[in-house]
Amino acid sequence: MIIKYLDKYENSQIKKYKLWEICNFDRRFNGVTKEKQKTILNFKHISAKELREYTNEESGNVRLLSTGNYEGYTNLNLEDKNLNKGEVITIPTGGTASIKYHNGYFIDSGNILFSSSDDSKYNTKYIYYYLLEINYKVQLFFRGAGVQHPSMPDIIEFDIAIPPIDVQNEIVEVLDKFTELEAELEAELEARTKQFEYYQKSLLGFKENKNIKWIKIEDLFNIRNGYTPSTKNSRFWENGTIPWFRMEDIRTNGRLLSDSIRKITKEAVKGKLFEPNSIIISTSATIGEYALINVPYLSNQRFTNLSLKEEFKDDLDMMFMYHYMYVVSEWCKKNITESSFASVDMASFRKLQIPIPPLEEQDYIVSILDKFSSLVNDIKEGLPAEIELRRKQYEYYRNKLLTFE
Repeated sequence: MIIKYLDKYENSQIKKYKLWEICNFDRRFNGVTKEKQKTILNFKHISAKELREYTNEESGNVRLLSTGNYEGYTNLNLEDKNLNKGEVITIPTGGTASIKYHNGYFIDSGNILFSSSDDSKYNTKYIYYYLLEINYKVQLFFRGAGVQHPSMPDIIEFDIAIPPIDVQNEIVEVLDKFTELEAELEAELEARTKQFEYYQKSLLGFKENKNIKWIKIEDLFNIRNGYTPSTKNSRFWENGTIPWFRMEDIRTNGRLLSDSIRKITKEAVKGKLFEPNSIIISTSATIGEYALINVPYLSNQRFTNLSLKEEFKDDLDMMFMYHYMYVVSEWCKKNITESSFASVDMASFRKLQIPIPPLEEQDYIVSILDKFSSLVNDIKEGLPAEIELRRKQYEYYRNKLLTFE
């Protein structure tokens, strides 16, 4: 085990250096005084506009590096005049401290680049992992009223703990395995998500059929808006027992909910609670997020609540409706009225037609989509849960491996 392996080195063999003592910096960074300047890295840089002229793909022989969202790969003739080649760590010249690593051909826009000044003593990727571990410190030196910029004269003064090179190499090997596993899981999740979306569109794309009834939302459901009890009245919130749902519940716990993060007291309730087995869908601000609630509850005002009318309870399986909310959600995103903030055209929403196929067909659709939904959406058991677990393991071991006495 690498942690035990480290134990045989005495503390004297783990030395601390300033970042400027062990790295070469890109020529764009002129904040290093002469006595702190190593060999200048002569990389070429282009504008963000020029970078966007290149095709942005998921793979290719050249990496596109930017400080924004336009990052990916492209395929180019390796004699291209704008190409760079090397092993580099990047810190953006503006935004947030999103430290990244690349080794190979690249085109850069808007980053400060640096790498080890001596590969036989300082592993560039080890330095990268160490900076990730202290990224909270790096972030403190991104300053500015608008777009924040890094104070590199301060950042290069950070102490970097450097064990012997063979230990650095082994630490990199261990942490690489974690990042590779997470990347594989991310790729698997993306593939399964595409499969899920295919089956959603295929199974829920109903056409005119004599076996399918179409009923307006307003005829099918009791429609009620949520609300937020006054947060100034402590009696509405202290020791609350009634679930009160908001967007954070979906983001944290998924789309099938039986409990809420925050709760209210009976005193905060106006009228009746919303029925269990009802659906909430966000129809203002963030549009189209939805969930099925299986307990009596209330929600905030961003949600429209759909409770099935009594006369349709033998005709519609609410798990089928839960899956069909994918279609309703997409419709909502395309039917927005703009005012001070985005909101769904509720008059049209009420008239939206919902298909009601025979119950056996509903059951069949639910059985297929449940399997995919659990795999790609379940944050407790599916691929997202596995990814989150691996990420926590990676962060745990990175902390263990890069914390020296």
